[in-house]
Amino acid sequence: MSNHPSSFAEWQDYPSTLDPIHVAWLKSAKKSKTAFAVADIEGVEISHKKFLTGVLLFSKKIEVYSPEQNVGLLLPSSGGGAIASIAILSLGKTLVNLNFTAGKKALNSAAKQAEVKHIYTSRKFLDKMLERGMNLESYFPESKLLMLEDIKEEISTLSRLGTLLKAILFPASFIQKSYFKKVSMNDTAAILFSSGSEGSPKGVELSHANIAANAKQAAIELGAVDSDVIMSTLPTFHAFGFAITTLMPLSEGIPIVCHADPKDVSTIASGIQKYSGTILVGTPTFLRMYTISKKVTSESIQSLRLVVAGAEKLRSEVRDGFETKFKMPVYEGYGTTETSPGASVNLPNIESPHKLRNRPGTVGKAFSGTEFRIVDPDSLEPLPTGEDGLILIGGPQIMKGYLKMPEKTAEVIELIDGYRWYRTGDKGHLDEDGFLTIVDRYSRFAKIGGEMISLTTVEEEILDACNDKDLEIAATCLPDQRKGEKIVLLATNNLDKNQLKKLLSDAKVNPLYHPAQVLMVDEIPKLGSGKTDFGATKKIALVNEQK
Repeated sequence: MSNHPSSFAEWQDYPSTLDPIHVAWLKSAKKSKTAFAVADIEGVEISHKKFLTGVLLFSKKIEVYSPEQNVGLLLPSSGGGAIASIAILSLGKTLVNLNFTAGKKALNSAAKQAEVKHIYTSRKFLDKMLERGMNLESYFPESKLLMLEDIKEEISTLSRLGTLLKAILFPASFIQKSYFKKVSMNDTAAILFSSGSEGSPKGVELSHANIAANAKQAAIELGAVDSDVIMSTLPTFHAFGFAITTLMPLSEGIPIVCHADPKDVSTIASGIQKYSGTILVGTPTFLRMYTISKKVTSESIQSLRLVVAGAEKLRSEVRDGFETKFKMPVYEGYGTTETSPGASVNLPNIESPHKLRNRPGTVGKAFSGTEFRIVDPDSLEPLPTGEDGLILIGGPQIMKGYLKMPEKTAEVIELIDGYRWYRTGDKGHLDEDGFLTIVDRYSRFAKIGGEMISLTTVEEEILDACNDKDLEIAATCLPDQRKGEKIVLLATNNLDKNQLKKLLSDAKVNPLYHPAQVLMVDEIPKLGSGKTDFGATKKIALVNEQK
């Protein structure tokens, strides 16, 4: 890792010298001496050779079943999911990770937008989701679901043994030439869906260069080495789960420990203890659960050397509560799906020679090869240090664009001094030491449990479920200690919260879209143009909160 570029300019060309993530994984897997590649806490350990065997076998099957370019994946964090991800990428296909918590309408929209004909999933996973009242098989009328268990059964013992021998005996160069399809670093490697301000989710296209660059950046920042064990508990439809806790460690030859449910903290803690986990990445909502759980002790997670929070604001009470219980700090990071996702992180300070790398309350300093600019949101003129403005992010990890949305892409990508910059929609400032503080967002989103939730989508889903043409509503959000933020709904009709909850549940609307409060008002505040006055809407919710 010592040969990486030193300047922002050099980093922009650096991805062209890197291997695609699946090739980097192959080379690391052939050299790695670690005891395992992937372990499922409640399942099995998979060695590097068996992982490689699985990739080669599944890629042959996927090649037959899915001749199309875009291939869907509907799986939680798991060994099978990791194998399927690498297998899809090795074929030069585009991996479409589908958010199985997004609700029927959003999932169906995502599959249609990405023209996904085949979705690889697991019968065991679908059955578990069905127990929770989600019949995922019914969500995709135009796509065929293929079960990993069925594909595994189709593979003969002879074929498995023969492929295992190849995995053991053949060098990486031969396997790459024989099994992997050549890709351009500018090709789209993955599509992750991020909720947009309109009703449908936006597909974020990440190139092989984006993913390879951000994986290398994350490895450098986290000081990742092969003696690390990374806890891979965030779902892979989540950009952090996909890139930072799955693909990055696999490409660096670092073992990962998977668990399907990030909320099942007692089981994850037992996995940390069993496998001597060293790095845990989670949302503040999930990390708070470790503090609350009586089953999670400081002894069970003492092997961790780094705990990083991202995807939503790390509130001081969450950070302090974790540190008080476990005598272990939580370091806050920042990123977006559009930045592949990592952009900045706080890290432990270095004592000798002294290097300041942590400032609680900020989201840290920019990754290597990444820069922040704070600008006026209208003129894009740079603002002085310490002054709040629109946060722009520049670096090799900036997405290709939004899937089939050139106008939306043009709205958020700026070309400045020959480099591409992403308009985050976040408001914040840089201090004199380069630490970034986020103070607010310009756009109408709520961050709930680490997920970006469009308030426009919330309103549309509620209106669809209620089917009342006279109903007028406006959604806003307020801080929430448990989930970061909560949705407060203003409504003109006598809308009962419990009745609304049932309507939304029956319509299979994402639970994150359910309002925490419903306030009755005589009328929804409007601007002179007839549009909803969202500033006044928030004030009504705040006044009610303070009663």
